[in-house]
Amino acid sequence: MKQAPKHIKISDYNYCLPDERIAKYPLPQRDRSKLLIYRGGDIQEEVFSSLPQYLPEGSLMIFNNTKVIQARLHFRKETGALIEVFCLEPISPNDYVLNFQQTHRAAWLCMIGNLKKWKEGKLYKQITVKGYEITLTATRGESRGTSHWVDFSWDNTAVTFADILEVFGELPIPPYLNRETQDSDKETYQTVYSKIKGSVAAPTAGLHFTPEVFNSLKARHIECEELTLHVGAGTFKPVKSEEIEGHEMHTEYISVSKDTIKKLIAYNGEAIAVGTTSVRTLESLYYIGSTLYQNQEAGEEELHVKQWQPYEQLVNISVVEALQSIVAYLDAHGMETLHSSTQIIIAPGYQYKIVKGIVTNFHQPQSTLLLLVSAFIGDDWHKVYKYALEHDFRFLSYGDSSLLMNG
Repeated sequence: MKQAPKHIKISDYNYCLPDERIAKYPLPQRDRSKLLIYRGGDIQEEVFSSLPQYLPEGSLMIFNNTKVIQARLHFRKETGALIEVFCLEPISPNDYVLNFQQTHRAAWLCMIGNLKKWKEGKLYKQITVKGYEITLTATRGESRGTSHWVDFSWDNTAVTFADILEVFGELPIPPYLNRETQDSDKETYQTVYSKIKGSVAAPTAGLHFTPEVFNSLKARHIECEELTLHVGAGTFKPVKSEEIEGHEMHTEYISVSKDTIKKLIAYNGEAIAVGTTSVRTLESLYYIGSTLYQNQEAGEEELHVKQWQPYEQLVNISVVEALQSIVAYLDAHGMETLHSSTQIIIAPGYQYKIVKGIVTNFHQPQSTLLLLVSAFIGDDWHKVYKYALEHDFRFLSYGDSSLLMNG
């Protein structure tokens, strides 16, 4: 009998990843990276630019168009202590777009580096934004788990919070790169199709795509649609519990347009996902739709996809019925876009609903992302990662990628 998902031991998803196999920098040309192709147990090696020819002609691909924000802010106290304030998610206003538009005050949930040196008082930083000299003030509020409420305020209404991050913020490259952020990362750590600001980590499978690859997709009549999931810092949070039941997934905010949902319906609720963020968003749609199928009056909190919901929810409707329920809900409320949130954990035992193929990089040992891959290709993840290690594939955010197809 298969192990219940909650009792999966994370130690079963370990492998040896030598530091030299972690790509510290991207290749000069995005689409010249290596591509491992896994199809129903078989493995072959290609160059990423050849991806389109390995996809079913006329299929639907879904991309995450989130844009990484310069979320890391450094303040220096009068004592000389350096305090790092890392913006995780907006609190007031709690909508990303509205928060970035604020012209006087904005509050964020933040991680704080060197916290013990910032017991009380305010932090100040003089900066020049759009030609204006402003003073940015940070005030620490209540703690929420390992994070803190931080109020930011500034003294010029001609400047938005987005402007401040653009000038004062630093791009938060992944901690496992063990290096400082460089100017080049501002370009290379964004996908060429990034649009909607809000992530603190890039949806890295998308880093390999170039205009040339998109032209090749078009030539094979592969439709490309976008959604948004803002990647939180929790994506780097290690699983510290022995069993995954003890690991709390972080909440991530998603938005999907009604047009994209209708396109999914036209494709019978089937898509190829670019990156694990697109996977989590697409699969969450099924559970949001299931909730609405039972109750069209469900509120925002009820539409939030809880971590273990897929393993506990008994409703068994078709994907198309679930997606149609979302469209009906949006129509009833005069909305063009679904805004919701998800804590979904995809682990072995999970039954994929929408995703029929995944483009994804190679993930850290004992990570929830490796669990997601294993849920899709089973124990063959060992074979895939062994092949990648033995054939000089580069790992993690700036590394090479894989195309995983079942059958």
